[in-house]
Formats: sequence, structure tokens, C-alpha cells
Amino acid sequence: MGNFFEDFSIGQKIIHPLPRTISEGDVSLYIAFTGSRFALHSSNEVAKQMGYDKRPIDDTLMFHLTFGKSVQDVSLNAIANLGYAEIAFPNPVYIGDTVSMTSDVIGLKENSNGKSGVVYVHSIGVNQNGDEVLNFKRWVMVHKKDKETSSGINEVPTFAKTTPILDKINLPEIKCVDTDSTGGKFFFEDYEAGERLNHPDGITVDNSDHTLATKLYQNNAKVHFNDHMMKSSPMGQRLMYGGIVISMARTLSFNGLQNAQNIYSINSGAHANPTYAGDTIYAYTEVLETIDHKREDLGLLRLRTIAVTNQKSSEIENPKGEDGKYLKNVVLDLDYTVVIPKKKTKK
Repeated sequence: MGNFFEDFSIGQKIIHPLPRTISEGDVSLYIAFTGSRFALHSSNEVAKQMGYDKRPIDDTLMFHLTFGKSVQDVSLNAIANLGYAEIAFPNPVYIGDTVSMTSDVIGLKENSNGKSGVVYVHSIGVNQNGDEVLNFKRWVMVHKKDKETSSGINEVPTFAKTTPILDKINLPEIKCVDTDSTGGKFFFEDYEAGERLNHPDGITVDNSDHTLATKLYQNNAKVHFNDHMMKSSPMGQRLMYGGIVISMARTLSFNGLQNAQNIYSINSGAHANPTYAGDTIYAYTEVLETIDHKREDLGLLRLRTIAVTNQKSSEIENPKGEDGKYLKNVVLDLDYTVVIPKKKTKK
């Protein structure tokens, strides 16, 4: 039946079951669901040229496959996944690696309506060697089992505004970047803080897309899986897993950020409004900061990608209205940092 709000306690450690060995099929299906075109994750030859032994899998795919381990223990009875913070991708993951996850409960806040509460967890994913591949914090609204009894608990953790950037980045030295292969000519030095990239494409996500994707990630949250149950809810239909929206926004960002192959971290994220089957997702990206790392082959860009539904992103000037609240068709506000090669690596 999954855990309800009362089943969690501060300091509780959860070892999530079902380790997942990542296969070629996972990668192919991810491309089929998202249309992602980043060359490093598509071609072994491009990966070898850039300094890898073989292609790493897309960081967002790894996030979904690892994140999915936590759902049955943390968010099976969720009303909504509310946000993320301090998401780090410490090491690349490859086909054949096995990922697993544990979580610590770091905060609890009962809602004033007495029907639900917010659970805060710190989750760590590792590969078969025990190397960290994912480290993140998230908070999720979960149903209460007993709606008549109030605990009054209100312990909310604080989060860093941005994920710390370490002196050591565990990626191979970038040997060279063939812009004919990646499809992009822009490198670290070409971007400026404050500029905005309006990504021209839109992606419509059908019921079959998000249903199969959520099954692939073994994310069995009822709000995504159970159409029969959700038809009687106020929404009247299943919610799309927010991670799919992240993947779509990342896919759309390819136009303008073709050489930003790796995600270093996700600093914060908000699913501003729900997304449903049939919605068409558009996105734009603001460059918040350019970070010149001490490595000579790469730099980092801190980005803010806004995803909207059923309206071209170029038509939206600000994701929030005059009242400070998100516009109703803004579905994602993602603050994240990517690794991008410097011009010296250009082939």
C-alpha cells in the first residue's frame, strides 16, 4: 500500500529495493520517448573522440532510473512531487552499470488541512562499485492515513541555493569536439550571463509516451499509473511524471546548447503546474552565470530553463504574473548547471 505521512519519521533510513542494471534497450527507449539528440550519449565514436572509453548514458535517464527506486517507499501515495534541490551527478554511468538507492528522511511538515503532509528526503544513488552517481534532496506531498489526528510536526530543512561546484570534476579530459558530429558550433566562451535562448521546437506528449516512460523508470506512483483512480480525482486524469517534463525541456534545449552534453547538477526545480497527456511542451533558457572552472578543457553554465504548455515560449516574457505566482501554463522552472567544452577542444 505504500507509506503515508504518519509512517515517516525524522532520521529514518530507507533502503530502496530493486537495483537496476542499465541496458542498451533503456537508452534506445529513452531516445524514442524524448527525441534527445545529444551526440555524446548517442555515439560511441563521438564519446571516444571526446576522451571516453564508451558513451555514458544521458544524465536525465540515469536520474529517472535511479529516482524510480525511491517511489514505492516515498511517493507511492503522493499527491504531487513538489520540488528538488542540490542534485549532483558525481560520476558518469554506463550501459551495464547497476544503480541502487537509499534515502534519509530529513524533514516533515503536516499541512493545515489535516489531510496531507510534506515529506523531505535526502537520497543517494550508487553503482555496483559503491560510487555515487546521484545525490539529491526532494520534497513530496503525501496523503495522511488518519485525517482526524494531527501531529503538528513542522520541521523543514534548509537547502543551498546552488549545488556546490567541486575542484575535481569526474569526467575524462575532453580531447576534441567535432562540431559536425554534435550539431552545434557554440562553446563556453560564446555564452554570456543574461542572454536568453528561445528554443524553437515543441513536443507533444501522448498518453502512450508518458505511460511507457513511467513504466520504464519503474515509477509506480498511483497518480501516474492508475487511470481508474485518477478519473474520480479533481484532475480527472493521470498526472504526467514531472521527470518527463524535465527530459522534454532538456531535449528542447538542444537547439542552442548542442555542446552542453553533461549535466553537472540541478540546483533547484519547481513543477509549477501539472502536465497532462496531449499537452505540447515548449521551453526557453536563460544563462544565469558562466563559471570558468580551473580545468582548461571545460567550463560550466548555470542555466534556468522554463517549460510551458500549449504556447510558444517566445511569447512568454516572465513565467510569473504580477501577483508573483506562476502562470497557469508554466509547468517547470529548472535551475541547473551544465558542463560545456572550451574552444580549445574544437576539432
